[in-house]
Amino acid sequence: MTLESYNNATSASTRQLDNCQVVPKANRKYILTQGPLQRTVGHFWLMVWEQKSRGIVMLNRILENNQKKCHLYWPRGEKAHGENVLTLTDVGLSVTFVSFDDKNAYPKTILRLTDLESGESREVIHFQYTMWPDFGVPESARCFVRFLCLVRRSGILEEDSGGPPVVHCSAGIGRSGTFCLVDSCLILMKKLGQKDVNIKELLLEMRSDRMGLIQTPGQLRFSYLAVIEELTMDWESQKEFECLPEEESAWKNTISESDSESDDEPPPLPPPRSDSKREIPPSPPHDLPLPPDRPLPSEPPTPETPTPENELSNNDASMHYNDLGEGLRERKRVEANKKTSDIISEMKRKQEAAESWQRVKRSLLKPFNLGLGACLIGGSVIAIYLYISRES
Repeated sequence: MTLESYNNATSASTRQLDNCQVVPKANRKYILTQGPLQRTVGHFWLMVWEQKSRGIVMLNRILENNQKKCHLYWPRGEKAHGENVLTLTDVGLSVTFVSFDDKNAYPKTILRLTDLESGESREVIHFQYTMWPDFGVPESARCFVRFLCLVRRSGILEEDSGGPPVVHCSAGIGRSGTFCLVDSCLILMKKLGQKDVNIKELLLEMRSDRMGLIQTPGQLRFSYLAVIEELTMDWESQKEFECLPEEESAWKNTISESDSESDDEPPPLPPPRSDSKREIPPSPPHDLPLPPDRPLPSEPPTPETPTPENELSNNDASMHYNDLGEGLRERKRVEANKKTSDIISEMKRKQEAAESWQRVKRSLLKPFNLGLGACLIGGSVIAIYLYISRES
């Protein structure tokens, strides 16, 4: 199978795929794609294998707002109540869990991708950013820039890493486009200077490869904020940095949510027992006097309390009005059809008259007809002249 058959993946070097993102000035190549579906997990990993990608950047969670954004396409290990090996028989590959690290509040998983036929294997680094809502922006540009620095330090974004990195969110254009734009802008500003880089023009250039990058004005504004944050703080120059309070808080909120597939969730608890199963308290003794029975007062019918007769009359009235409305609509429909028919008939009549006059003019312009007409006119003049001479 070749990558030309994919609907939502990109080839960075040959550009045979649809979603290739190349930024030549920054020496960057990305593969932007949507989150893998259950039926496309094998094709996703086959793309990673064929393009020799060394890293995957995931910018979404599996579940967001109780909606499944993508399939759980990598093994998370037994400690996370997952699998250690994911076997993809349809494409002849297997993905093995190696290690997991979240000390910087950004999940980093080391995976081993193996070709089942040849036995060749490669290491793939999987990064996940869990603090970015769909169609929105992260609360902190600082956290995002620090995540970008961690991804850069791994080397998976470099051109000589083996193959272009795979960047995806739910659709592969909003959050993924913001990530690539910020990364490319920072490289160009470091290479050319801040004044020689136009973020808007760079975005338009990137959209020539993948239309729709950055979906909202807020995401574009966040791109500017992220660039300013890195230029101001220079996080990339720091060898190590401790987890910020906002990162730790966001990470705790993330891991408290269920990030597994809906099929793996435990079934809901059974409903509580009904009152019929509970103990019934003893009834009071029958020898106690009861209050005298009193008839309930009858409430006179009011406009707010319709009687059966009023309901029938209201139903009859509504049916009558419905019949009147239907008849009026039918009459208007007939009148409109008749008016349209009259207009069409008048147009046909005018067209036929015009065509008839054109035929007459064409016949008069023929040489034979001109000669015949001249003879008729000349004969008429001679006849009139002879008639006048005879009378005189």
